Amino acid sequence: MIILGIDPGTAATGYGVIKKDNNLEMIDYGCIETTTDYSTAERLNILDKELSKIIKKYQPERIAIEDIFFFKNIKTAIKVSQARGVILARAAKTKMQIIEYTPLQIKQAVTSYGRADKNQVQQMVKLLLNLKQIPKPDDAADALAAAICCANSTR
Repeated sequence: MIILGIDPGTAATGYGVIKKDNNLEMIDYGCIETTTDYSTAERLNILDKELSKIIKKYQPERIAIEDIFFFKNIKTAIKVSQARGVILARAAKTKMQIIEYTPLQIKQAVTSYGRADKNQVQQMVKLLLNLKQIPKPDDAADALAAAICCANSTR
């Protein structure tokens, strides 16, 4: 089974593609980045186009997306929500199964501790996927963690 994990954002949306058979295997990861040189609408359009390419290339069966849980800055929450909307719409158009996880659920699934810090999550992503180093940028590591959460939560 191929799983696409997504850590949504407007400036940077992390993605991680893993394969689950008997083991977990990292296929690809990275970040879809946009700059403030573009309008919000253009940035969301870029996100949609790039995500569409990733989905077409890897043909995932499931998409695991991090849900918005808590934001101190409402403006940031709105921007992330807009990106999530684009991601959810793209996934729905491709008819793949969409599973949303809170950051707490992802941390729990990856580290067995729901309050794990970013470094603990990254170290476990590295360990679980048998990688030589922690995936960078952080958004990509978070996306891989979401994919691992899905893999570990799916029968």
